Amino acid sequence: MLAIRMQRKGRAHYPTYRIVVQESQRHPLSGRVVAEVGNYNPATKNLTLDKEAVTKYLSNGAQPSSRVAFILKKNGIKLPKWYKEPAQKHAEAKHADKLRKNQPKEEAPVEEAPKDEAPEEEKTAEETQE
Repeated sequence: MLAIRMQRKGRAHYPTYRIVVQESQRHPLSGRVVAEVGNYNPATKNLTLDKEAVTKYLSNGAQPSSRVAFILKKNGIKLPKWYKEPAQKHAEAKHADKLRKNQPKEEAPVEEAPKDEAPEEEKTAEETQE
């Protein structure tokens, strides 16, 4: 079975990738490549693809990696119906009840009016009587 995957090239701290077709049992760095169908530079977002070769290998059953499938979709190459996208991973907190957002909210203390002063409504009533 063939796989379409990215093969890391470039120098330290500055990777570039070749998009290659190779046997799925082989390690990406083994050197045994069936075909090179493109290049990708993540620093400049520069991508070159041989779209005809990619569609040929996809129609013959080559399985793209998840990252390559994302790149192919983004560039308008239609993936076969049999391709299944990997499930999205959702991280969950180990102790969600201890998170600050899940704690009960403390109510702010209500400030009371000083007792020696009467409320404004009572003052207005007293002023009207005088």
